[in-house]
Amino acid sequence: MELKLKDEEFNRLVSFMRNNYGINLIKKRVLIEGRLSHILHQRGFTDYTTYLNNVFNDKSGKEMSTLVNKLTTNHTYFLREPEHFEYMKQVVLPHIEATVKDRDARIWCAASSTGEEPYTMAMVIDEYFGTRKKNWDLRILATDISTDVLAKARIGIYSGESVSTLPAIWRTKYFTKHGDDSYRISDDIRKEVVFKQFNLMDDIITKKPFDLISCRNVMIYFEGDTKNSLVKRFYDVTKDKGYLFIGHAESIPRNYYYTYIKPAIYQKQIKLNNLK
Repeated sequence: MELKLKDEEFNRLVSFMRNNYGINLIKKRVLIEGRLSHILHQRGFTDYTTYLNNVFNDKSGKEMSTLVNKLTTNHTYFLREPEHFEYMKQVVLPHIEATVKDRDARIWCAASSTGEEPYTMAMVIDEYFGTRKKNWDLRILATDISTDVLAKARIGIYSGESVSTLPAIWRTKYFTKHGDDSYRISDDIRKEVVFKQFNLMDDIITKKPFDLISCRNVMIYFEGDTKNSLVKRFYDVTKDKGYLFIGHAESIPRNYYYTYIKPAIYQKQIKLNNLK
């Protein structure tokens, strides 16, 4: 039986997730109860107040990590929103090949979840560059706040259903069978993705600006000010003429930092100084 949140417990948790991670769960009460109730049972708690006190007082950070993992895991799959990957192949990668003189491409998947998106990007890159890839550094930075999904992504094992959205030739080329109905991503593709934990509310520190930032289906959970602040920070670390991909259910104001190219695709056209 699911334990129900009292209003004060719900508001406390919603405020914490909004203030620390930018995620608005105000309409996710049922989801919260569904994902946390069994944890309370496992831990022997009979109410959320005692559980939350335990989480916030745990100096090791393990309980906090469990809480965040449970509340931030989202559904994803290979080739989700395929228009992005086609645009990447037809426009973004040719632009990178023509303009990145040191052959060190900078690509960031800012909400990698269990790895399907950055691995898809790596496969698109492999298809486009082919034998020319050996002369480039085309590794993708893939970040997420959840340590659970990052662990699964690093392992790179996916169900047959998960890979069914990929072309058959990609399944043969980039995967090996693992058990009866699972597939493991090839080492050649795995080594092209570097997974790291990162909170999108934090400052973005990078040695070089990015040619492409993909942050899809995350900002839909952010409030306006939080989303605008994140877009500004993305803009500051995007190379001139670099690209930003967002989810098709998301939007940012037209002419707001980036220039609108087509649905869910934006480009940094000019360098603006002293944006506030």
